[in-house]
Amino acid sequence: MRKYTNQVISLILLVMLFVSTSYAGNKQRIGQAGGNELLINPWARYSGFGEANIANSVGLESVFVNVAGTAHLNKTELVFANSNWFSGADISVNAFGLSQKVGDVGVLSLTVMTMDWGEISQTTENQPDGDGKTFHPNYTNIGISYAKEFSNSIYGGASIKIISESLSDIGATGIAFDAGIQYITGSREQIKIGVTMKNVGPTMKMSGDGMSFRGQADPDEPIMTMEMRSSEYELPSLIKLGASYDFDLGEMHVLTLMGAFTENSFSKNQFHSGLQYTFKDMLTIRGGYVHEDGINDDVESSTAFTGLCAGFSFQVPLKKGGDQKFAIDYSYRDTDTFSSIHTIGVRFSL
Repeated sequence: MRKYTNQVISLILLVMLFVSTSYAGNKQRIGQAGGNELLINPWARYSGFGEANIANSVGLESVFVNVAGTAHLNKTELVFANSNWFSGADISVNAFGLSQKVGDVGVLSLTVMTMDWGEISQTTENQPDGDGKTFHPNYTNIGISYAKEFSNSIYGGASIKIISESLSDIGATGIAFDAGIQYITGSREQIKIGVTMKNVGPTMKMSGDGMSFRGQADPDEPIMTMEMRSSEYELPSLIKLGASYDFDLGEMHVLTLMGAFTENSFSKNQFHSGLQYTFKDMLTIRGGYVHEDGINDDVESSTAFTGLCAGFSFQVPLKKGGDQKFAIDYSYRDTDTFSSIHTIGVRFSL
């Protein structure tokens, strides 16, 4: 078993090293990737950390930060979440997920995230103010994940995500892969280390009737339907490294300090820090900060976020003395220029 575990860990680390070397990020590549909805954390519980909890994430919401964290589940978890994305912009992000422990095989998870952009007025070259019609963009990500406890201290997992982007007459589909591991050590299992790679996959390309138009190749030739070629675009692949430490303040209180680093392929690298306080496994208060070069500079900043985020969770048992629990999660992400992002979710542990 130890030999098998070492082989799995070595393989994942080699893949991550390859991705890190091949897709090392730089400022010159900012804005050149597509599929950027893959960078949106739709879950209420973990979006309030600033993605600092790479090492200590547990449960279904771990599919976003580090899929290895889903391996900690013992039974079933069901989660719903809604985000008011940039409040006032009429954009909402909805997410649903189901995780199930399957005996000694591991944990299987299914997640769905959709972005609702509302109705947008349709414009044309001849009618730039609108032709009276509207269209509804549709962005959907569907993920299938598998995670397993390889030993008392090592957890690993992987995800495959189907990406769908569509407008009224144009769209693109693609796939992306995630993989991650978590390592737990210490006399009280208070030290945790995590590594994950995300959004690795083939390029995507737009296609559809929207790429065609009626025109003439030559004034003397008849009018015909022509099709423009769409350039392929890469996915926003990245590597995350993180660690956390639990301070035991007694039977009812736990304080967790965490930090992480993200190497982005198509944006600036980021440093994450987070702090969480838990009371009796009932009330959890969390906060985080994400720093990147120039984030506080109006000229140099390349993000709408200020880096500040916070949230809380309130969890109660469904039955007295039972393992089934119900929780309400909330997170706040501060933004500059746009209004802030609020996410609320409900979670059932059955």
